[in-house]
Amino acid sequence: MPHKAAILAIILVSYVMIVLDTSIVLTGLPSIHRDLGFTDNGLAWVQSAYTLTFGGFLLLAARAGDIVGRRRMLVLGLAVFTLASLMIGMAPSPSWMVGARAVQGLGAAILAPSTLALLQTTFADGAERTRAVSYYSAVAGIAASVGLVLGGVLADWLSWRVGFFINLPIGIAMIWAALRYINESPRNSGHFDAIGALASTAGMSALVYGMIRSASAGWRDSTTQGAVAGGVLLLIAFILNERHAAQPIMPLRLFSVPARAAAYGARLLFLGAMIGFFFFTTQYLQTVLAYRPAITGLAFLPMTTVNFAVALQVPRFTARFGNGRLLAAGLAIGAVGMAWLSQVSSSHNYVLAVALPMVLIGIGQGLTLSPLTAAGMLGVPAPDAGAASGVVNVAHQLGNSLGLAALVAVAAYRADAATGTTLLLHRVNTALACSAGLLVLALLLVAAFIFPKKQ
Repeated sequence: MPHKAAILAIILVSYVMIVLDTSIVLTGLPSIHRDLGFTDNGLAWVQSAYTLTFGGFLLLAARAGDIVGRRRMLVLGLAVFTLASLMIGMAPSPSWMVGARAVQGLGAAILAPSTLALLQTTFADGAERTRAVSYYSAVAGIAASVGLVLGGVLADWLSWRVGFFINLPIGIAMIWAALRYINESPRNSGHFDAIGALASTAGMSALVYGMIRSASAGWRDSTTQGAVAGGVLLLIAFILNERHAAQPIMPLRLFSVPARAAAYGARLLFLGAMIGFFFFTTQYLQTVLAYRPAITGLAFLPMTTVNFAVALQVPRFTARFGNGRLLAAGLAIGAVGMAWLSQVSSSHNYVLAVALPMVLIGIGQGLTLSPLTAAGMLGVPAPDAGAASGVVNVAHQLGNSLGLAALVAVAAYRADAATGTTLLLHRVNTALACSAGLLVLALLLVAAFIFPKKQ
């Protein structure tokens, strides 16, 4: 009999490590900029290097878990992620930091789909899995918010490096626990989709790189155009290959259920909106309202606490209202909160202009992530659990990377005449308004394909 409580704890803690580090970096960036001597443009690669390898290797790592064993991939991902965290904490230079962040992204790409696949295969379909997925989604949202607080506090009181060093004992403990409590999954026989692995990894990496570069170099830059065009062509080749591969890295049958396909698209839009919220609100609080990093992190508490409380009630809400209705309500409430927050100015009161809309955004996130995850894994057979979890995580990560790149580019539109605080406010207002628009688009997808379904 599997040790389900221990396995769930391992899955949750392992996933928290990934999400927490992503958020810690955001409030720690000013200190990293100062301590390591990054240029303004070079600083973006602290996040972008991680995103590039994370998004690029997700499908490859997810399918590898189906073939070589999910526990083996979980342990490998923990080992790579933990070692890279140590390297980041010891970083003496910008190049070291960027390289270590890229390695950490690779570890996250191996680790993330393994956690969701193990959750899918360990817990029975129905109430048991709904509860486990709710916890999984809750800790993801909570860790993202707590990471902002923790990153700011550590940067202010100790050092940004501590946020990465704490992964060392946690990672070692999780490796021991995985070997102790998780049984290896059966291996699937067949041929590995080498062409699909190469095309998907190269295509997503090129597309993410091109989008990231466009934010600083612009769309007229030949390297940007070449990367995006190359990425799109490689992804088209990848899809054509998946139609004929004996054992595809991303079975196209995963998209045969309209509700599941819509969940992938809605997840991408939702995460694009949320990364914009975290990125631009952090800048607003620190630059416009002149909050210290620690106070900036604490300023997100209205969202963190509400998100936590709501997410824990999702199993009960799902049983009463259904997955689709819950998801639609979460996106609608989040869109209202985001639109409200997009009206901030340099003279607005924190409680009325920031805290209250954050409460709505927290409610929206608490209601949305778990139903999105459940819809993305709806009806997936056990042999495809790893591939399906990879698609869920790809949508998640590409939503973060492409969403942020797009919002940064849009925020700079018609801002040539502005300077200083006025320029930043223009970017914040524009980006958050666009984030609200992304949530509305996600809501339309849900309304069309998921809301009518009784799940």
